[in-house]
Amino acid sequence: MDWELRYQSGDMPWEKGEAAPPLADWLSRNEMRGRVLVPGCGCGHDVRALAAAGTEPIGIDIAPSAITHAESLPRVGAERYRIENLFELSPELVGAFDWVFEHTCFCAIDPGRRADYVAAVAGALKPHGRLLAIFYLDPGHDHPDDGPPYGVTREALDRLFSGSFETLEEYVPTVAYPGREGRELVRLLRKRD
Repeated sequence: MDWELRYQSGDMPWEKGEAAPPLADWLSRNEMRGRVLVPGCGCGHDVRALAAAGTEPIGIDIAPSAITHAESLPRVGAERYRIENLFELSPELVGAFDWVFEHTCFCAIDPGRRADYVAAVAGALKPHGRLLAIFYLDPGHDHPDDGPPYGVTREALDRLFSGSFETLEEYVPTVAYPGREGRELVRLLRKRD
């Protein structure tokens, strides 16, 4: 997928103009502090919501136009953006984060790279760091291999993450973007040491 071309052409069906409703809901009920990595941050709406909640988020994306757009929007706190590939993080980002927030990166990558994703996220986190994720269970495709976005099952998540993370919380969010109701799963995970 040529993500830069998608941003340049405006072909961005994932761009909703606001933070993910399950993130806003979670932040209204929970405290999050410290440095947060947001992979595949796109236009940065989730990054800004995290900054408004008092964190120090860094949004990364491989599409330069996504980062340019994110940086053009009004700042709300300590948010920063970088052109980065999650699978090839700059050394200063390895082991540097208290949290990772996942919303659109996992479902966008080829499912064959999901184990690499888990390793990259674990590598970005400090010891006992946490991953707050909104996983797309059912993107509404006719075939599971159609995508992105690519769906995932709870069982697949368990297999992928259980070696590096323990699950602290899991639920189907009661709020979602229109059309995603009941099709997402929120998981809070803690990195094992």
